[in-house]
Amino acid sequence: MNSVLERPPGLNDQALSGQIDLHCHSTASDGILSPAALVSRAKCQGVSLLALTDHDTVAGVNEAILAGHGDDLAVIPGVEFTACWGKRVVHIVGLNFDHESTEILSAVTLRDKLREERAEIIAEKLEKRGFHGALAGAQALAEGAVIGRPHFARWMVDAGHVDSMARAFKRYLGAGKVGDVSVEWPQLDDTIRSIRAAGGSAILAHPLKYGLTRTRLLALLMDFAAAGGQAVEVVCGQQNPVQTREILSLLERVSVEGWDLRASLGSDFHQPDQPWRELGGVRLPAGVEPVWNLWQTGAKQNSN
Repeated sequence: MNSVLERPPGLNDQALSGQIDLHCHSTASDGILSPAALVSRAKCQGVSLLALTDHDTVAGVNEAILAGHGDDLAVIPGVEFTACWGKRVVHIVGLNFDHESTEILSAVTLRDKLREERAEIIAEKLEKRGFHGALAGAQALAEGAVIGRPHFARWMVDAGHVDSMARAFKRYLGAGKVGDVSVEWPQLDDTIRSIRAAGGSAILAHPLKYGLTRTRLLALLMDFAAAGGQAVEVVCGQQNPVQTREILSLLERVSVEGWDLRASLGSDFHQPDQPWRELGGVRLPAGVEPVWNLWQTGAKQNSN
Protein backbone atom coordinates (compact mmCIF):
# COMPACT_ATOMS: atom_id res chain seq x y z
CA MET A 1 0.00 0.00 0.00
CA ASN A 2 1.04 3.58 -0.45
CA SER A 3 1.09 6.25 2.25
CA VAL A 4 -2.60 7.03 1.80
CA LEU A 5 -5.33 4.86 3.22
CA GLU A 6 -7.54 3.95 0.29
CA ARG A 7 -10.80 2.11 -0.08
CA PRO A 8 -9.75 -1.57 -0.23
CA PRO A 9 -10.61 -3.62 -3.32
CA GLY A 10 -14.24 -4.73 -3.12
CA LEU A 11 -15.08 -2.28 -0.33
CA ASN A 12 -18.04 -0.66 -2.02
CA ASP A 13 -21.06 1.19 -0.67
CA GLN A 14 -22.94 -2.10 -0.28
CA ALA A 15 -20.22 -3.44 2.01
CA LEU A 16 -20.29 -0.30 4.12
CA SER A 17 -24.07 -0.17 4.39
CA GLY A 18 -24.47 -3.75 5.66
CA GLN A 19 -23.40 -5.54 8.82
CA ILE A 20 -19.77 -4.88 9.68
CA ASP A 21 -17.47 -6.94 11.89
CA LEU A 22 -13.88 -5.80 12.34
CA HIS A 23 -12.71 -8.12 15.14
CA CYS A 24 -12.80 -11.93 14.98
CA HIS A 25 -10.50 -14.94 15.31
CA SER A 26 -9.83 -18.15 13.40
CA THR A 27 -7.69 -21.25 13.84
CA ALA A 28 -4.70 -19.12 12.82
CA SER A 29 -4.71 -18.08 16.49
CA ASP A 30 -7.19 -19.19 19.14
CA GLY A 31 -10.43 -19.47 17.20
CA ILE A 32 -12.30 -22.70 16.40
CA LEU A 33 -13.13 -22.15 12.72
CA SER A 34 -10.67 -22.05 9.85
CA PRO A 35 -10.42 -18.67 8.07
CA ALA A 36 -12.52 -20.00 5.18
CA ALA A 37 -15.14 -21.48 7.50
CA LEU A 38 -15.29 -18.26 9.46
CA VAL A 39 -15.90 -16.27 6.27
CA SER A 40 -18.63 -18.73 5.30
CA ARG A 41 -20.31 -18.25 8.68
CA ALA A 42 -20.00 -14.49 8.34
CA LYS A 43 -21.83 -14.67 5.01
CA CYS A 44 -24.62 -16.68 6.63
CA GLN A 45 -24.87 -14.04 9.36
CA GLY A 46 -25.31 -11.29 6.78
CA VAL A 47 -21.91 -9.67 7.29
CA SER A 48 -20.92 -7.43 4.38
CA LEU A 49 -17.51 -6.22 5.64
CA LEU A 50 -15.19 -8.45 7.67
CA ALA A 51 -11.67 -8.15 9.08
CA LEU A 52 -9.91 -11.25 10.34
CA THR A 53 -7.92 -10.10 13.38
CA ASP A 54 -6.10 -13.12 14.74
CA HIS A 55 -3.80 -12.67 17.72
CA ASP A 56 -0.32 -11.58 16.63
CA THR A 57 -0.50 -13.25 13.22
CA VAL A 58 -1.69 -12.63 9.67
CA ALA A 59 -1.36 -16.29 8.68
CA GLY A 60 -5.07 -16.65 7.93
CA VAL A 61 -5.60 -13.41 6.02
CA ASN A 62 -4.97 -14.72 2.49
CA GLU A 63 -7.32 -17.66 3.02
CA ALA A 64 -10.02 -15.35 4.36
CA ILE A 65 -9.69 -12.88 1.48
CA LEU A 66 -9.83 -15.72 -1.05
CA ALA A 67 -12.92 -17.20 0.64
CA GLY A 68 -14.70 -13.85 0.42
CA HIS A 69 -13.75 -13.13 -3.17
CA GLY A 70 -16.60 -12.80 -5.63
CA ASP A 71 -19.37 -12.71 -3.02
CA ASP A 72 -21.30 -10.01 -1.21
CA LEU A 73 -18.69 -9.97 1.55
CA ALA A 74 -15.61 -7.76 1.49
CA VAL A 75 -12.69 -9.06 3.57
CA ILE A 76 -9.85 -6.75 4.60
CA PRO A 77 -6.56 -7.61 6.34
CA GLY A 78 -6.49 -7.36 10.11
CA VAL A 79 -4.53 -8.39 13.19
CA GLU A 80 -4.83 -8.05 16.96
CA PHE A 81 -1.38 -7.21 18.29
CA THR A 82 -0.48 -7.71 21.94
CA ALA A 83 1.37 -4.69 23.30
CA CYS A 84 2.35 -3.00 26.53
CA TRP A 85 1.29 0.39 27.82
CA GLY A 86 3.96 0.76 30.43
CA LYS A 87 3.61 -2.55 32.25
CA ARG A 88 -0.07 -3.01 31.37
CA VAL A 89 -0.91 -5.43 28.54
CA VAL A 90 -3.26 -3.97 25.93
CA HIS A 91 -4.43 -5.12 22.52
CA ILE A 92 -4.13 -3.05 19.35
CA VAL A 93 -6.15 -4.04 16.30
CA GLY A 94 -4.64 -3.18 12.93
CA LEU A 95 -6.95 -2.86 9.93
CA ASN A 96 -6.61 -2.38 6.18
CA PHE A 97 -2.82 -2.66 5.91
CA ASP A 98 -0.35 -4.40 3.63
CA HIS A 99 -0.20 -7.75 5.43
CA GLU A 100 2.90 -8.77 3.49
CA SER A 101 4.87 -5.65 4.41
CA THR A 102 8.18 -5.81 6.25
CA GLU A 103 6.75 -3.79 9.13
CA ILE A 104 3.89 -6.20 9.80
CA LEU A 105 5.89 -9.38 9.26
CA SER A 106 8.64 -8.14 11.60
CA ALA A 107 6.06 -7.36 14.28
CA VAL A 108 4.55 -10.83 13.85
CA THR A 109 7.93 -12.58 13.98
CA LEU A 110 8.86 -10.85 17.22
CA ARG A 111 5.60 -11.87 18.85
CA ASP A 112 5.96 -15.45 17.55
CA LYS A 113 9.22 -15.70 19.45
CA LEU A 114 7.71 -14.22 22.61
CA ARG A 115 4.70 -16.54 22.44
CA GLU A 116 6.89 -19.61 21.96
CA GLU A 117 8.95 -18.67 24.99
CA ARG A 118 5.81 -18.05 27.05
CA ALA A 119 4.29 -21.38 26.00
CA GLU A 120 7.38 -23.23 27.16
CA ILE A 121 7.27 -21.51 30.54
CA ILE A 122 3.55 -22.19 30.96
CA ALA A 123 4.14 -25.86 30.13
CA GLU A 124 6.98 -26.09 32.65
CA LYS A 125 4.78 -24.64 35.36
CA LEU A 126 1.93 -27.00 34.53
CA GLU A 127 4.34 -29.96 34.48
CA LYS A 128 5.35 -29.10 38.04
CA ARG A 129 1.66 -29.27 38.98
CA GLY A 130 1.44 -32.77 37.54
CA PHE A 131 0.01 -31.94 34.10
CA HIS A 132 2.45 -33.89 31.96
CA GLY A 133 2.56 -33.36 28.19
CA ALA A 134 1.03 -29.87 28.30
CA LEU A 135 3.29 -28.34 25.66
CA ALA A 136 2.90 -31.17 23.17
CA GLY A 137 -0.84 -31.17 23.77
CA ALA A 138 -1.19 -27.42 23.19
CA GLN A 139 1.01 -27.60 20.10
CA ALA A 140 -1.11 -30.38 18.64
CA LEU A 141 -4.28 -28.35 19.12
CA ALA A 142 -2.70 -25.21 17.69
CA GLU A 143 -1.79 -27.13 14.49
CA GLY A 144 1.00 -24.71 13.65
CA ALA A 145 -0.84 -21.58 14.74
CA VAL A 146 0.45 -19.27 17.45
CA ILE A 147 0.02 -20.93 20.87
CA GLY A 148 -2.09 -19.16 23.45
CA ARG A 149 -3.51 -20.05 26.82
CA PRO A 150 -6.78 -21.24 25.22
CA HIS A 151 -4.84 -24.08 23.59
CA PHE A 152 -3.57 -25.19 27.00
CA ALA A 153 -7.12 -24.89 28.34
CA ARG A 154 -8.54 -27.06 25.56
CA TRP A 155 -5.82 -29.64 26.13
CA MET A 156 -6.65 -29.76 29.84
CA VAL A 157 -10.29 -30.41 28.98
CA ASP A 158 -9.47 -33.07 26.37
CA ALA A 159 -7.06 -34.78 28.78
CA GLY A 160 -9.74 -34.89 31.48
CA HIS A 161 -7.93 -32.60 33.93
CA VAL A 162 -10.84 -30.13 34.07
CA ASP A 163 -14.42 -30.21 32.85
CA SER A 164 -14.40 -26.91 30.95
CA MET A 165 -12.12 -24.23 29.57
CA ALA A 166 -13.65 -21.80 32.03
CA ARG A 167 -12.53 -24.07 34.87
CA ALA A 168 -9.04 -24.32 33.38
CA PHE A 169 -8.70 -20.55 33.39
CA LYS A 170 -10.26 -20.15 36.81
CA ARG A 171 -7.91 -22.64 38.45
CA TYR A 172 -4.73 -22.63 36.41
CA LEU A 173 -4.48 -20.19 33.51
CA GLY A 174 -6.28 -17.00 34.50
CA ALA A 175 -4.90 -13.84 36.04
CA GLY A 176 -2.71 -14.57 39.02
CA LYS A 177 -2.74 -18.33 38.44
CA VAL A 178 0.20 -20.62 37.69
CA GLY A 179 -0.22 -20.29 33.91
CA ASP A 180 -0.44 -16.50 33.96
CA VAL A 181 3.08 -15.82 32.63
CA SER A 182 4.09 -12.22 32.00
CA VAL A 183 5.79 -11.24 28.74
CA GLU A 184 7.67 -8.10 27.74
CA TRP A 185 5.50 -7.34 24.74
CA PRO A 186 6.42 -4.48 22.38
CA GLN A 187 5.29 -1.08 23.58
CA LEU A 188 2.10 0.66 22.48
CA ASP A 189 3.80 3.35 20.38
CA ASP A 190 6.02 0.86 18.55
CA THR A 191 2.99 -1.30 17.76
CA ILE A 192 1.01 1.62 16.38
CA ARG A 193 4.04 2.68 14.35
CA SER A 194 4.29 -0.77 12.72
CA ILE A 195 0.62 -0.78 11.73
CA ARG A 196 0.67 2.70 10.27
CA ALA A 197 3.97 2.16 8.47
CA ALA A 198 2.20 -0.70 6.66
CA GLY A 199 -0.58 1.68 5.56
CA GLY A 200 -3.06 0.56 8.22
CA SER A 201 -5.32 1.99 10.89
CA ALA A 202 -4.56 1.36 14.57
CA ILE A 203 -7.52 0.67 16.87
CA LEU A 204 -7.55 0.20 20.65
CA ALA A 205 -9.38 -3.07 21.28
CA HIS A 206 -12.07 -3.57 23.98
CA PRO A 207 -11.00 -0.68 26.28
CA LEU A 208 -13.25 -1.71 29.18
CA LYS A 209 -11.61 -5.15 29.49
CA TYR A 210 -8.36 -3.88 30.97
CA GLY A 211 -9.75 -3.32 34.45
CA LEU A 212 -8.62 0.31 34.53
CA THR A 213 -10.18 3.13 36.52
CA ARG A 214 -11.80 5.79 34.35
CA THR A 215 -8.88 8.13 35.10
CA ARG A 216 -6.34 5.54 33.96
CA LEU A 217 -8.41 4.60 30.93
CA LEU A 218 -8.56 8.24 29.90
CA ALA A 219 -4.77 8.39 30.22
CA LEU A 220 -4.48 5.28 28.02
CA LEU A 221 -6.73 6.83 25.38
CA MET A 222 -4.72 10.05 25.41
CA ASP A 223 -1.42 8.20 25.03
CA PHE A 224 -2.90 6.00 22.32
CA ALA A 225 -4.08 9.03 20.33
CA ALA A 226 -0.80 10.88 20.81
CA ALA A 227 1.11 7.85 19.50
CA GLY A 228 -0.91 7.82 16.27
CA GLY A 229 -3.85 5.62 17.22
CA GLN A 230 -6.90 6.41 15.14
CA ALA A 231 -9.93 4.61 16.57
CA VAL A 232 -11.36 2.78 19.57
CA GLU A 233 -13.65 -0.24 19.71
CA VAL A 234 -16.76 1.45 21.01
CA VAL A 235 -18.56 -1.89 20.84
CA CYS A 236 -16.85 -5.30 21.19
CA GLY A 237 -19.22 -8.22 21.54
CA GLN A 238 -22.54 -7.73 23.24
CA GLN A 239 -22.18 -5.15 25.98
CA ASN A 240 -24.36 -3.08 28.27
CA PRO A 241 -25.47 0.22 26.68
CA VAL A 242 -24.16 1.95 29.80
CA GLN A 243 -20.67 0.68 28.95
CA THR A 244 -20.97 2.03 25.42
CA ARG A 245 -21.96 5.43 26.77
CA GLU A 246 -18.97 5.37 29.12
CA ILE A 247 -16.59 4.85 26.21
CA LEU A 248 -18.25 7.60 24.18
CA SER A 249 -17.97 9.96 27.14
CA LEU A 250 -14.25 9.27 27.40
CA LEU A 251 -13.81 9.85 23.67
CA GLU A 252 -15.48 13.23 24.06
CA ARG A 253 -12.96 14.14 26.73
CA VAL A 254 -10.12 13.07 24.44
CA SER A 255 -11.62 15.21 21.68
CA VAL A 256 -11.59 18.25 23.95
CA GLU A 257 -7.82 17.80 24.18
CA GLY A 258 -7.55 17.95 20.40
CA TRP A 259 -7.52 14.26 19.43
CA ASP A 260 -10.27 12.80 17.26
CA LEU A 261 -10.57 9.05 17.76
CA ARG A 262 -13.00 7.33 15.43
CA ALA A 263 -15.22 4.39 16.34
CA SER A 264 -14.73 0.72 15.49
CA LEU A 265 -16.62 -2.43 16.40
CA GLY A 266 -16.41 -6.19 16.29
CA SER A 267 -17.85 -9.37 17.70
CA ASP A 268 -14.54 -10.76 19.02
CA PHE A 269 -15.84 -14.07 17.63
CA HIS A 270 -13.88 -17.18 18.62
CA GLN A 271 -16.32 -20.08 18.35
CA PRO A 272 -19.92 -20.77 17.31
CA ASP A 273 -21.32 -21.60 20.76
CA GLN A 274 -20.86 -18.09 22.15
CA PRO A 275 -23.94 -16.11 21.02
CA TRP A 276 -22.73 -12.97 22.78
CA ARG A 277 -19.81 -12.95 20.34
CA GLU A 278 -21.62 -13.95 17.16
CA LEU A 279 -20.30 -12.62 13.86
CA GLY A 280 -22.12 -9.49 12.76
CA GLY A 281 -23.98 -9.28 16.05
CA VAL A 282 -23.01 -5.74 17.04
CA ARG A 283 -23.76 -2.24 15.77
CA LEU A 284 -22.21 1.17 16.29
CA PRO A 285 -24.38 3.72 18.09
CA ALA A 286 -25.73 6.62 16.07
CA GLY A 287 -23.74 9.79 15.73
CA VAL A 288 -20.19 8.40 15.82
CA GLU A 289 -17.64 8.64 13.03
CA PRO A 290 -16.68 5.09 11.98
CA VAL A 291 -13.10 4.09 11.33
CA TRP A 292 -13.91 3.11 7.74
CA ASN A 293 -14.41 6.80 6.93
CA LEU A 294 -10.62 6.91 6.84
CA TRP A 295 -10.61 4.47 3.95
CA GLN A 296 -13.40 6.27 2.09
CA THR A 297 -11.89 9.73 2.33
CA GLY A 298 -8.29 8.67 1.78
CA ALA A 299 -7.20 10.39 4.97
CA LYS A 300 -3.44 10.73 5.17
CA GLN A 301 -1.54 8.62 7.66
CA ASN A 302 -0.35 11.57 9.72
CA SER A 303 -3.86 12.88 10.29
CA ASN A 304 -5.86 12.51 13.48
